[in-house]
Amino acid sequence: MLRKDLLRVSRAGGGYHPQFVEESERPLARRIIDVFQSHVGDPQSDLDDSLEQIEREAADFKLVRGFASLLDREAAFETIAPVPPERARRVAFEAASDVSVADETDRQEALLVAADSLGTPVTEVETALYADRDTNQVMTAFDSRWDAATLLEQYNLSLAQTAMFDAIEIEVRSSDPRTLVSAVKRLGLMYEIHGSDAGRIVEVTGPDSLFRRTRRYGTAFARLLRTLAATHEWEMQAQIADSGSQRELQLDQTDISVPGVEPVAEPRYDSGVESDFAARFTALDLDWSLSREPEPLRTGSRVMIPDFAFDYEFGDFRVFFEIMGFWTPEYVEKKLAQLADLEDVDMIVAVDESLGVGEEIKDRDQRVTEYTGTVGLKEIVDILREYETRLTEKAAGALPEQLLPQEDVVELGELSAEYGVSEDVIVNKQFPNHRVIGRTLVKPAVLEQVETVIEPGMDLATAETALADRDITDTSAALSALGYRVAWEGLSGGTIQQK
Repeated sequence: MLRKDLLRVSRAGGGYHPQFVEESERPLARRIIDVFQSHVGDPQSDLDDSLEQIEREAADFKLVRGFASLLDREAAFETIAPVPPERARRVAFEAASDVSVADETDRQEALLVAADSLGTPVTEVETALYADRDTNQVMTAFDSRWDAATLLEQYNLSLAQTAMFDAIEIEVRSSDPRTLVSAVKRLGLMYEIHGSDAGRIVEVTGPDSLFRRTRRYGTAFARLLRTLAATHEWEMQAQIADSGSQRELQLDQTDISVPGVEPVAEPRYDSGVESDFAARFTALDLDWSLSREPEPLRTGSRVMIPDFAFDYEFGDFRVFFEIMGFWTPEYVEKKLAQLADLEDVDMIVAVDESLGVGEEIKDRDQRVTEYTGTVGLKEIVDILREYETRLTEKAAGALPEQLLPQEDVVELGELSAEYGVSEDVIVNKQFPNHRVIGRTLVKPAVLEQVETVIEPGMDLATAETALADRDITDTSAALSALGYRVAWEGLSGGTIQQK
């Protein structure tokens, strides 16, 4: 995206038309790239002077500044000074205060005092004083992703994104509606899908538009445009708030495209309730991982993207999770209709108690919990535990009652990972060739070897080494199995004694 002051649009015919660049501007793009490359090692002020010269010669200074602003992000600027500037200024200003600077002679005297204090020449003090100002910073590297052709392409995309800053709502047709809807949800926007003679149209707005027209979501619309432009075929109409009037912006795949770089739209949460729940849930040590914005689900003629999905660590099983906060009655009704049309999907719904629709959701065979303020973590975990119990029983039934690992020593966690089940499934099986020592399976022959090494009166650290040499890390359980205990000596260690 570009800064708003670099926007170039035409309002001819009452529309809103970004002034895209064509191939004829490639020499200008190439010239500006060359200027950046030639100024590596120079202060930024020198680069700025060269760009200002190009501006004076070009037909549109905004175009030059637009190209330069994109390339500036590819350059690295550093403060290069013999003395840290902040330190040089502090010492110099203290010296100036002592000298009572009134003219150039006093200034030089103060700099001499500062140089003496810093142990460096006066010229280096003067160089360091303002070396960290933007204009004095040095371009140390310029590694641009763009050549002249792709810079034109990126400029057009950035210009269109900037034009979207004042968008109120947009309507889109895309050859990849799934990707579009996923991005809409990820960016905290709202959408509806409805049919037309030309196919399905995705209407996108910000949540505030339920109550009033707003420009608040312009940046999200701009980021959405990048995802849209990466699809094969699309067209869009956007309503733009422009100085008190409303204009229409129309774009399609012939106007802009996406250079081959990664998108910049970062995922974010739609509300503080979602953010709070995600933070608290991920802090738990559970066998479930939380995914933000899972795949879209079909609900009749519409598409729904739940807020979250819980994925069970041991097995291919996913539970979707939707948080229904406070919305208008109309939006709640649409959401309920979506939930009613879901088939063969495991879904948990947390609904704001003030909406009064908890029982209605239960009647539609969805797992529901009501909340006030924040989503109750315990209620969600309890529901997941129910799923976990069923999955554990199913996994246990799929394994033989006896397990015969080949290793002499193996952790239960390693075995559970090998079979793709939880430790709770593994621990209830039989191990004819091993003995269960804490959370470790050990063959009797290994225990017999350890028994010949460990003896009463041995230092605990020596015993731990002997066990570790045989891949046994649960020292306490192993010693207990061998009939020993530890006589602790303060916090520093202990000795081995028979029970």
